Amino acid sequence: MNEAKLGGQFTFPGTALTVHRMGYGAMQISGPGIWGPPKDLDEAVAVLREAIESDVDHIDTSDFYGPHVTNQIIRQALHPYPKELVIVTKLGGRRPPDKSWQPAISPEELKQGVHDNLRNLGLEALDVVNYRFMGSGHGSEEGSIAEQVSVLADLKAQGFIRHIGLSNVTAAQVAEAQGITDVVCVQNNYNLAHRHDDVLIGDLARQGIAYVPFFPLGGFTPLQSSTLSSVAERLRAAPMQVALAWLLHRSPNILLIPGTSSRGHLRENLAAAQLNLDSETLAELEGIGAAARH
Repeated sequence: MNEAKLGGQFTFPGTALTVHRMGYGAMQISGPGIWGPPKDLDEAVAVLREAIESDVDHIDTSDFYGPHVTNQIIRQALHPYPKELVIVTKLGGRRPPDKSWQPAISPEELKQGVHDNLRNLGLEALDVVNYRFMGSGHGSEEGSIAEQVSVLADLKAQGFIRHIGLSNVTAAQVAEAQGITDVVCVQNNYNLAHRHDDVLIGDLARQGIAYVPFFPLGGFTPLQSSTLSSVAERLRAAPMQVALAWLLHRSPNILLIPGTSSRGHLRENLAAAQLNLDSETLAELEGIGAAARH
């Protein structure tokens, strides 16, 4: 699969890290509820290996997926890693035995999180670490992140982290972080129907900073739209392929990390980068976001 088939390339600002715009999100290769081992470990390993064989060179993960399980499977499947592979992980959360999602934002927890990621991935330094602001849910909300970003900046100075990103943040939090260190990517909830970051995407694009949507297909509530379905039928594609293709057309700084635990679904996701959406189709799809705002 060549560069064009994966949506072209993007270089993280101020780095030597260049990736295809279509990547892979590893959250789903752990067990049900993102907890414990997967039902089919062999398939999880096969998905990761096929992604790399298909020229995917950007994997998004976290050590609180599982917890620890996802990173351990990535290491099992891919270590020693291809030199062009960029692994992006995130800090800021923990999974206690009750399987809930809790903040882990003290300096000690962040430092431990970095070392857990290094150990479980089998790395000496992490390419990119996103600080994930754990608000009341999957929507961003205001609150200072200066202390946490300063801890990551110190770990970067020590050589454990190469670059820093942010997740689940507002424009004000991005600006606050940029007063402390360079920010190479922002990962927020965004898709055809959830368009709250339209202005932020443009601001980041002007700075050459990557925007990485999580829940690009709606997350735990998959996108459902008669417009999306009709466009997909016309293009002889799956609705979720169209939703991914729209994101690639939306802005050149958008990188995609759709996740799956099956090779068949992986192939379908990667093929979405080959869909060409003309101006009329894009305008039709834009109406989904407009309708969601009313």
